[in-house]
Amino acid sequence: MKLISRIKQGFGDLCHIWYDEMRTIWRDEGVLIFFILVPLFYPLLYSWIYTNEVVREVPVVVVDMSHSAMSREFIRQFDASPDVRVARYCNNLDEAKDFVGRQEAFGVIYFPTDFQTRVARMEQSRVSVFCDMSFMLYYKAIFQTATAVAGETNARIQVERAGNWTVREDEITTKPLDFDEVQIFNATGGYGNFIIPGVLMLVIQQTLLLGVGLSVGTARERSKIGSFLRDDGYYNGVFRTVLGRALCYFMIYAVVTAYVVLVVPRMFGFTSLLRPGDTFWFMLPYVLACVFFAMILSSVIRYRENVILIVVFTSVPFLFISGVSWPQSAIPPFWQWVSWLVPSTFGIRGFVRMNTMGALLGDVRVEYVALWAQTIVFFFITCLLYRWQVIKRRRAEEGA
Repeated sequence: MKLISRIKQGFGDLCHIWYDEMRTIWRDEGVLIFFILVPLFYPLLYSWIYTNEVVREVPVVVVDMSHSAMSREFIRQFDASPDVRVARYCNNLDEAKDFVGRQEAFGVIYFPTDFQTRVARMEQSRVSVFCDMSFMLYYKAIFQTATAVAGETNARIQVERAGNWTVREDEITTKPLDFDEVQIFNATGGYGNFIIPGVLMLVIQQTLLLGVGLSVGTARERSKIGSFLRDDGYYNGVFRTVLGRALCYFMIYAVVTAYVVLVVPRMFGFTSLLRPGDTFWFMLPYVLACVFFAMILSSVIRYRENVILIVVFTSVPFLFISGVSWPQSAIPPFWQWVSWLVPSTFGIRGFVRMNTMGALLGDVRVEYVALWAQTIVFFFITCLLYRWQVIKRRRAEEGA
């Protein structure tokens, strides 16, 4: 009977802690902004920015020193591409560099004076392409368009000099080895389908960290002894305190996660190959790991504003070390070890494979097990930190 009574008492305390934390959240406008408004609107804003997936009509400067029929034909084909447009014609490279420096253009196409002459002499000619590498999408559009036009020009020259009699012979001359280019996992070849899934997972972690850190920072600022734990009887049990607060955060972010993962991609037509069952079981440890990760970091936050600095400083590094925007094999070993401490690393890797590549839960077994391991480890670390807060509070009360 005593065991049953203790279980009932513990469950009642847990519910009281959950209710008290939920009431505190709904009374704090700052926490509500990061728990509700930011996850609601930030994914929409980010997805809307990348809705077009690819850049179009990138301005390019042309320096045509050849003034030949071949260079003019090259320019016409280049300008006809939907990805780029000829913005200006310049007399020399120095003038073209000025336009690029003022961001009025993002690339330069240069034709030397002997461009057509060398071709007529049966010699190899060249076209120089200069791109602003600070914008990778602009570089991709300019360079690929110039390469495609150069390939078509080469094919036309080969056909003219081959002396073939049939169209089939012309096809073999220009393309002796035929191939089909198929873009797997990113059929549109766009930046949105590439980066949005990883960003959505990072939004879940970072907004959760912001909300929990803000709530804990507020509690610590209001406490005379610098503890974020209440001094009533309900908060003497470490496990019930951790579980009660974690349950509160988890319930809120179960709804937020469903919206971010399932609703937002479909609103903007991004690739989504998720299966409901596999998605649920994968997101369960990810959200739990993020909850305890946020509780760990928030336990060392003294003021409300500190958590904003932490999130701003860590958001971009967390995205890079996850391996979604930079190859995982190219990340230095030290930073790979650091990445294992962050839930978003395994969350992004697994979610991208499930969402974009159609992987099943068994295909992301490594990430799935890693998230459960983080959940268990982070839970016990959180309990130790909360226990230390209890000891700190009692010592302060005894000293007073």
